[in-house]
Amino acid sequence: MILFDLDGTLVDTAPDLGYALNLQRERHGLDHLPMEAIRPFASHGSKGLLSIGFDLTPEDKAFETMRVEYLDLYDQVFTRSPVLFDGVGELLTNLHQSDIKWGVVTNKPRRFAAPLIESMQLSTPMACLVCGDDAALPKPAPDTLFMACEQSLVKPEHCFYVGDAERDIEAGNAAGMKTVVALWGYIDVMDKPKTWGADFAINRPSELIELLV
Repeated sequence: MILFDLDGTLVDTAPDLGYALNLQRERHGLDHLPMEAIRPFASHGSKGLLSIGFDLTPEDKAFETMRVEYLDLYDQVFTRSPVLFDGVGELLTNLHQSDIKWGVVTNKPRRFAAPLIESMQLSTPMACLVCGDDAALPKPAPDTLFMACEQSLVKPEHCFYVGDAERDIEAGNAAGMKTVVALWGYIDVMDKPKTWGADFAINRPSELIELLV
């Protein structure tokens, strides 16, 4: 089975994440940030977005209030313009035709992840969707990956986990899966994906099929 991270791996959600952040900055009297500044933080959830948007950390008093405000704004726009990354649709079709199960394990809350995927109108069936709030510990803990295996009746050692963030690779390795860095994702110039300990790093979705042959 192939398990994917969602934001930055399967689906390009950065424009809508950034749009919500700029709506929030506007609400607080700040200028909009350019998308190229926001994009590398799009895989890091509200924590990463509030860090670039307002220089806030979870230790700040205002963080939780701002996090709730951000999520409420994102809730209004999160299906505005998500698109599959180039080549992902063809990859999912190839997996389906090859009788290889695929699913999604994301730290995105289910309130966003499930309707977002539904809005994509994917033509190939998913084996599972496990979200960050489905387990006590999200990634980088392996708990959600183990849940995906249980739901799909596949052992972890028979799975690949594909993601664009270090925590994805950490979680996949902890679960005993083969791990793959999606280099087309939200990787900042300061990131060093070659040091993350992944089994593979690929530039295009089509390269995943080559790993399975």
